[in-house]
Amino acid sequence: MSNSKSPLIHTTGHDYGSTQPTSGTPQDGAIDRQPKVPGFVANNAGMLYIISSQFFFACMSLSVKMLNSLEPPVHAFEVMVVRMGITLICCVIYMIVTGVPDPIIGPKGLRTLLVIRGICGSLGLGGLYLSLRYLSVADATVLTFLTPLATAVAGCLLLKEGYSFTQAIAGEASLVCSLLGVVLIARPPFLFDSIPAAIPGGHNLHETTPAQRLAGVGLSLIGVVGSTGAYTSIRAIGKRAHPMHLMTFFSLVCTITASLGMVVFNIPVIYPRSWRWSLLLLMIGVFGFVAQILLTLGLQRETVTRGSTGVYFQMLFAVVLERLIFGVVPSLLSVLGAAIIMSSALCVVLKKREPTPDSTADSAA
Repeated sequence: MSNSKSPLIHTTGHDYGSTQPTSGTPQDGAIDRQPKVPGFVANNAGMLYIISSQFFFACMSLSVKMLNSLEPPVHAFEVMVVRMGITLICCVIYMIVTGVPDPIIGPKGLRTLLVIRGICGSLGLGGLYLSLRYLSVADATVLTFLTPLATAVAGCLLLKEGYSFTQAIAGEASLVCSLLGVVLIARPPFLFDSIPAAIPGGHNLHETTPAQRLAGVGLSLIGVVGSTGAYTSIRAIGKRAHPMHLMTFFSLVCTITASLGMVVFNIPVIYPRSWRWSLLLLMIGVFGFVAQILLTLGLQRETVTRGSTGVYFQMLFAVVLERLIFGVVPSLLSVLGAAIIMSSALCVVLKKREPTPDSTADSAA
């Protein structure tokens, strides 16, 4: 397929966090200054960032599950406000203290893409949470993991990322295998009606009508579209914006939309009633902040086709953490699914990476 340059990713600007060796002093504002590392780690830094982010996303989800087990339960919108509010405050403080240029409005020439990233990210997160009103956790999880398939197409069509026929076959085969692993772990009731869902609590929802279920699927797919737009816009921005710029716009839009949602739907605010409640809410914010940093760093360095495969590790981490924290013993199908996910992601990581526009520009600098 064509590897012509896309106007979305080829404009001049400051390069934040380049991993290529440079002469002279390090660039100001780079979030990840580091010495030379072994070739494997250097060549797969983006993928390793993304995989690491999924561990913290899994920790965050576990904290949300523990918070929901307390009385009274906290609405998803309030969790979004707290999580993204903490992220917003941390981002702004970091950029002001370290002297990152344009800490609030972002670099000139990229503000439109930053706004798109914020809107798409908010749409993705909101679609996921709202779909859980009508779908089980297992069903919503499987639908959410359609995102890598969509980002592969978006990266090829919108960003003109190199995607040969051989890469297309190998990449899509890996993605399909990973999706199969997710299905085996989540075991949605519409495919495994006689087998209990693997995710605790997912099958205890009240019975929904066909119309409500259709609405839930629609909301989840809207979330997939939003996540696809967020991943693609991050890659389009690349290293021209500081990772904190992307996170600031995302957290700002999410905080505003979730707050408006609480007002429109008249959702009461639940205040902390114990130290455990406060600790879990703080953990959600911290884990979400760290996860967003790592995910942004990874997507700035990876093609969306290759990088989005790493998100499947979140399901693998979730299975392990549930076993350690809640004592949930994974079934044989869960173990098989986890093995498929791990194998597929490792195949993508070990496969020689094709030169990307960003890497080509860096090496020529």
